[in-house]
Amino acid sequence: METQDSAPKDQEEIAGSTLPPGVVEVRISGKTIWQVIGAILLTLGLLWVVNAAWGVVSMVLISFFFSLALDPAVRSLTGRYGWRRGSAVGVIYVAGFLFATFMIAVLIPAIAELARAIGENGQQWLNNIDARLEDWFGVEVFGAGTAGDIASSTDQVLGEWADEAFGAVLGIASAGIGLIFSLATIAMFTFYLTAAAPQVQRAVLRLFSAKTQERVGWTWDQAIVQTGGYFYSRMILMAINGFGFFFTMVLVGVPTTLAISLAVFGAFVSVFIPAIGTYIGGAIPILLTLALQGLTAGIIVLGYVLLYQQLENYWLSPKISAETMSLNGGVAFGAALAGGAIAGPMGAFTALPVAALISSVISNYAASHEVVYNSEREVAEPLAERDFEA
Repeated sequence: METQDSAPKDQEEIAGSTLPPGVVEVRISGKTIWQVIGAILLTLGLLWVVNAAWGVVSMVLISFFFSLALDPAVRSLTGRYGWRRGSAVGVIYVAGFLFATFMIAVLIPAIAELARAIGENGQQWLNNIDARLEDWFGVEVFGAGTAGDIASSTDQVLGEWADEAFGAVLGIASAGIGLIFSLATIAMFTFYLTAAAPQVQRAVLRLFSAKTQERVGWTWDQAIVQTGGYFYSRMILMAINGFGFFFTMVLVGVPTTLAISLAVFGAFVSVFIPAIGTYIGGAIPILLTLALQGLTAGIIVLGYVLLYQQLENYWLSPKISAETMSLNGGVAFGAALAGGAIAGPMGAFTALPVAALISSVISNYAASHEVVYNSEREVAEPLAERDFEA
């Protein structure tokens, strides 16, 4: 007769095992093996599907990112004027189209004019800069032949860029059904993802438990804050800096068409390129103003650049960017380089708000501890003279 408290079969096998002490026998059932194989095959299948449909997937991802950037403006319009989200998105689309048309109508001819002016006067401008540098510092940067080559190549590059950009704008309708379809698809996905953002968010959150919903929802809201706040604050700063550049250069006598292109270049580069953009965006307008209008005009533009940077760093940026994107300068520079290497110019732009979002998630969910180690104390008190608690 069997007893009810007899040891289970697996315990008997373990008790009678000849394995040495401390060694654990691991057994994997056939069911587990088939589950692992199934998971691997499913993962490979999903990767194959994503790779085959990568064009559509990438357009959806780009559209989702644009929808995050548009959402704060949509919320502002719906909250202030009581508009429906679809109407608010439509108004933003119209405003964006008008702005892009204005930039094309103004900027491309201005760059073409800048190319023409450099072709005609570039060698003389570089010679003027060279003469002043030699007078001030005894250094000759450009020789006569070198200045001519630089001016000629710069004229050619700018002229070709303006022609290509203008041709691309005029020929976009004849570029093929594929390009038109891609642009229309991104625009439509962006419109629907933005107009139906609350419904999309609720549909996604339903897939998670209550606790996970809190984290996913918070991360989603942070993505909206970081992405939208970054681009809106940057665009406002770009507009302010661009107008300041333009009026300063016109004030010192730079031709209007050249001042427009230099102002847009200086404002865009200084705002959207981390760390080094400030110096590049200010150096080019200063050097061209110095070559065109002389030393006094160049010093005035330099003074504007220095004054504006102080104003932006200590007043404008904290006011405009309050509670939006908070990111260390070194991290921002590294994120822009990484994003550009991965996905080109679009990756460089999107890398900064993505990095800010990741930083926010880590700071919110990562465990933090009080810092008890003090390196200054370590230097002041040699190890031999300190008592350590167990």
